[in-house]
Amino acid sequence: MTVANPTILKRLNNNHKILISIIKLIKDLAFILYPNYCRSCGLILDNTNEIICFECRLQLPFTDFHELSDNPVERLFYGRIPLFSATAMFRFRKEGSIQVILHSLKYHNDPKIGVVLGRQYGLILREEPRFNTCTMILPVPLHPQRERKRGYNQSLKFAEGLSQSMGIPVYSDILVKQIKTETQTRKSAFKRWENVKTVFSLLSSERLANQHVLLVDDVITTGSTLESCAQLLMNESNCSISIASIALAGHSF
Repeated sequence: MTVANPTILKRLNNNHKILISIIKLIKDLAFILYPNYCRSCGLILDNTNEIICFECRLQLPFTDFHELSDNPVERLFYGRIPLFSATAMFRFRKEGSIQVILHSLKYHNDPKIGVVLGRQYGLILREEPRFNTCTMILPVPLHPQRERKRGYNQSLKFAEGLSQSMGIPVYSDILVKQIKTETQTRKSAFKRWENVKTVFSLLSSERLANQHVLLVDDVITTGSTLESCAQLLMNESNCSISIASIALAGHSF
């Protein structure tokens, strides 16, 4: 029986470790350039799933608000603004999967999340009579300085996905944010309203005449941002307004 030379074995073992390190480096680089992992649990996705794996999708807190004319989103705006309809795709809970997904959308340079979620929700909304009469989509705008820093507007990405499935145009040049505000996180309902009530403006209100506008944001908490935008739209034009968001937060269900 021939005994392998220990030096050769050591060299082969080192070469194997180097090869493993190179493969791992290539995989890590591939995930950075072409992310293909579940944004909820982090597992690698196969080619049949986008953004979220099948197992996590089954556990996502979807709502049926799009089917209900008296849902929690609509009740939130009662007495504040007259809406045609309103909905949210998910329920938002702290430390839950939607918080993880939205955090990646807003802070981890992952705009694809917004587009994919919008495309999926648009397939649902286009079949609902309360939403399939919408004629245009307006995303809640970011201040230009904040959008440049982030690289994109997450609400616009969600709106783009909705537009692809619903077959209606999205406009990001009508409603603008003219004043940079502080973050809304940890603000009370009154402070949120004070923070946003005069910061938006319209560049071309004539395009809104007789339209059914779908006003889109990423997360609804108190509704103050959407209320400010909707009041501006109604004051400056003759349009109907519906609302859609990725998630509704801060409410019992």
